[in-house]
Amino acid sequence: MEYLSDQHLESLIEKEWLVKVDNPNSTPYLMKFHASATERTCWLMVTDTKTVWGEVLSSKLFARRWRECNPTTSGPAPPEGLDDETEWKEQILDFLLGLHGIGGIKDLIFEVVESRRADLTFELRSTNFKWRWETYNQGPKISANVISQQLVLPLISLNHLAFSTAESMSELSEDNLEKVIDKAGRTGRRTIAHHLKNALARPRLATSIRRMSAMFNFLPDMPPIVSQVEPFERDVPIFRPKTPPLTAALSRAKSRRSISPGPSARTSGASQQPVNDLIPNNDDSATEDEEDHLPHDQAADEPSANNPAQDVGSSGSRQRAGKTHSRQPSPQATTPERAPRKKSGPTSESSSSSPVRPSKKSKRSRMPSESEDSDSEAERKRRLAQIKSGSSRGPKQPIKRGGKRF
Repeated sequence: MEYLSDQHLESLIEKEWLVKVDNPNSTPYLMKFHASATERTCWLMVTDTKTVWGEVLSSKLFARRWRECNPTTSGPAPPEGLDDETEWKEQILDFLLGLHGIGGIKDLIFEVVESRRADLTFELRSTNFKWRWETYNQGPKISANVISQQLVLPLISLNHLAFSTAESMSELSEDNLEKVIDKAGRTGRRTIAHHLKNALARPRLATSIRRMSAMFNFLPDMPPIVSQVEPFERDVPIFRPKTPPLTAALSRAKSRRSISPGPSARTSGASQQPVNDLIPNNDDSATEDEEDHLPHDQAADEPSANNPAQDVGSSGSRQRAGKTHSRQPSPQATTPERAPRKKSGPTSESSSSSPVRPSKKSKRSRMPSESEDSDSEAERKRRLAQIKSGSSRGPKQPIKRGGKRF
């Protein structure tokens, strides 16, 4: 067994296509044959336009097969003279070469037979002889190249030539037809891609092939053949939806939320106090008050009734206008975001070792009377006397925001 090589395929380009039909299966087979008189070998390629099969026969192989198929006309036996054997092989090759021609294969009987030794086996026979080919599949890559190079491209070029010439090709003489084909072939082989483009770009040829394909595939609606085609306008359509897109609605909703004040901004604005009402009261103590160690809400919610020292201030009129502090207020107490939110009940007092912590009011207290002013003044004097007497406040507590006290 020997497969077709590239040299074998190139030698088959100059050979014509021969057609035989397998009548039981209604399958057409296209084949090409070539014989070499110098090497006394022959090879064949056959295709059903989908797959390619082939076989190469050497001098000994084709002589043996002829004797198997035609035992009565097998010629001289091998033991006789060498010249007689060589001459007989040359005669058989010439006979096969004429047999595989347009005039010789026309009246032969073609039959596909079953065989375990090959992929495709068929016989060509007549009344006085028989010949058998045992071919093998050449693979999809070789099949595609052979069908494209030796069948599809030449047919497209011939169709282009038939539709482009003014005179019918069937009415041309052989010499004139050769000149026309040679001229078109020399032009097309330079740039095959542009040649195929120009061939199939003709509306009459393209629509004719389309209609023929539709006819072969039994389409109910046959496409028409068109000779002129109007140019296509390349204006890209713009889509304008009737309803606004979702992104625009989301952006408008976000803009509304950004303009309207949030609940935190309203509560912080309501609880903000004038800056003039917060009067600092410098204390003699160099340490920090222990109210910073308490949570902010607890320190802000202690009422003034349990802590009399919160009314101590530098001015009685400013004590009546707003809440007082025993020392410089921290930035946490003056910022609107850290302002107290509500007034809660009294909390437990601090340890006996430290003085009473002043607390802050969440809202403005009502205007005190004259008796309350005198009580506040007396309380302030008592606290000052206690500080001067040297009462100890205890050790300084370290600052730890947001955690437990030591």
